[in-house]
Amino acid sequence: MRKTVRSLCSTALALTLGLTLLSGPASVQAAGNADYNLTGFSQGNTGGGMISESSTAVYKKVYNATDLALALKKNSGVKVVEIMNDLDLGWNEIPSTAQASPFAKHNDALTHPVLKQTGVSKITVDGFNGLTIFSANGSKIKHASITVKRSSNVIIRNLEFDELWEWDESTKGDYDKNDWDYITLEDSSGIWIDHCTFNKAYDGLVDSKKGTSGVTISWSTFKGDDGSSNSWVTRQINELEANKASYPMYNHLRSSAVGLSKEDIIAIAGSQKKGHLVGATSLESTNANLSITLHHNVYKDIQDRMPRLRGGNAHAYNIIMDATDARAAQARISNAMAAAIASKGYKFGITSNGAISTENGAVLVEKSVIKDVQYPVRNNQTDPTNATYTGKISVADTIYSLDGSSFRGSSDTAGSPLAPVPAAIKPFSWNGFSSLPYSYQADDPSTLNARLTASNGAGAGKVNWSKDNWLKTSY
Repeated sequence: MRKTVRSLCSTALALTLGLTLLSGPASVQAAGNADYNLTGFSQGNTGGGMISESSTAVYKKVYNATDLALALKKNSGVKVVEIMNDLDLGWNEIPSTAQASPFAKHNDALTHPVLKQTGVSKITVDGFNGLTIFSANGSKIKHASITVKRSSNVIIRNLEFDELWEWDESTKGDYDKNDWDYITLEDSSGIWIDHCTFNKAYDGLVDSKKGTSGVTISWSTFKGDDGSSNSWVTRQINELEANKASYPMYNHLRSSAVGLSKEDIIAIAGSQKKGHLVGATSLESTNANLSITLHHNVYKDIQDRMPRLRGGNAHAYNIIMDATDARAAQARISNAMAAAIASKGYKFGITSNGAISTENGAVLVEKSVIKDVQYPVRNNQTDPTNATYTGKISVADTIYSLDGSSFRGSSDTAGSPLAPVPAAIKPFSWNGFSSLPYSYQADDPSTLNARLTASNGAGAGKVNWSKDNWLKTSY
């Protein structure tokens, strides 16, 4: 049985804050969508509560960067932020009225022609207890990285994040100069990210660190670039192609020494390098507090970290990891090409990892689909001979396919391709409890593709219902 979350509409809170409570039944569509109830480690998260938009002191409609800056300023008292339209939030494209806390200038763009003009901003959501940020129409946020720190009971729903990647010449393809993640969670508890879409980013998509606990990411889509004629990656490669002499790494890839075509590079660069890093610092004491649930998410051409956990607990169920296009792109690089790339100290290729548990973390992946990921289950990323760096990871009733061969089973099935590598396997157990502290209902993995890619499936802008439903946590 799925656990029913009680109403988060608190009369006492409303009287204290002078709020107007929403009333009346949910829409017809919402009433039939108990599958969208908040569950997982973030269960009980209150968000900003059920607040009427007429309560303008605490319900803010955001149309531009200045509106957003006022709403998210520390101690603003705002409980609900409704994003009304797409927002371009690069440091050079926001007005001076917004160029102050919670906004800050982020690392300068070096190669992407758009970001070099717009700049990149960092938005810090600091010290909030009870906040919902949502869009009723799947609005897009571009050119900005959001950090949620020292906060609790935060909900982010129905938003798309885009245009935060550029080609990396400065670290020769390591992608460790610009700390551009769409969302980073720090020293926080009770975070629900739901029905969001995350496009290709320079670094991670959603990372969680400094002991952040009670995180659920649900019904969301994470994806690489599609390589179309005007895509974000294509626009970047067009810039490099027109100025090869200014970009030594790109020039080497295009030279006869390697022999990659422009089209090859677009295809290989299209997939996203990193998904979720949970626990940023190795062996940090607060890693034991980490907890995250991933469910009903689609990871399309994500190369790594779905998730990568250091300590703590992670539960992934009913997720799709589909790296089909990324694997096909990797085949464009021959062994001779790879050697020629490495000879100059460059890194250009595709990693192919799925879920990773390290440093005694506990990861359970169940009733999911993993397609064309070479190393779907890993348990050590540092030193396979040192058990300190090995995590616990188990897979249950999951469909795995690679290059046309298919398997359905668990990590402990005889001959299973889902058995953890590369270290000696640690018996699975949760950290701090014997069973999950929440109830949930998992779908048969054979239904996931149709369900999560349907018109009302995973991602922003997929569910069409009245805006008050985005403030609810149960239906």
